[in-house]
Amino acid sequence: MSRLKAGLIAFFALVIGVVVALNIAPLSANNKTQYVSLYPQARALSDFQLVDQNNQSFTSAKLIGHWSLVFVGYTYCPDICPTTLAELKNVYPELQKISTDFPIQVVLLSVDPKRDTPERLNDYINFFHSDFIAVSGEHSQLFPLVRAMGMMYSMSESTDNPNYLVDHSSSIVVVNPKAQVIGRFKPEFVVGKLPISEGQKILADMPLIMSQ
Repeated sequence: MSRLKAGLIAFFALVIGVVVALNIAPLSANNKTQYVSLYPQARALSDFQLVDQNNQSFTSAKLIGHWSLVFVGYTYCPDICPTTLAELKNVYPELQKISTDFPIQVVLLSVDPKRDTPERLNDYINFFHSDFIAVSGEHSQLFPLVRAMGMMYSMSESTDNPNYLVDHSSSIVVVNPKAQVIGRFKPEFVVGKLPISEGQKILADMPLIMSQ
């Protein structure tokens, strides 16, 4: 076989290999998430017992079979909570279009059980979307669950003040269909701007997260 012929065969083999690689395994840069902070290992959640906006029991079983976006907050929150839920509302229709066997659900985890009764949660969460879920419970249930998700909350003042505020994390936690925490979307902290997890960033990464 001549060197020219051998060179042509090698060249075409290389071209075919590149084409096959691009179609079967897209470039790794296109498969990498850009905004989510993924944990090195999935974190299993301990058993918990909460109540949802319909006054029904909400346990880890409610997380199984879904991709869940969980946000820690409370209904009397003056800024971060309603803005974050509005962001999720805006991208929710597109999130629902992602091809998956495990649909996405949005869960507000209220850490203000004194004021956030099921009735209050129902009115509040339905203002954003009727598909969204809102849950709460005793602090003995909430605190270890929030901590297991890599989040925190604390009462910034006495709850004797009817207008007390609650300090809480502003990230959105990603829980896989096995009820394991795999990461979170963390907001950017910029002076003069609310630390909000942006809906478009969540929408950009969730298809990749769900495909892995």
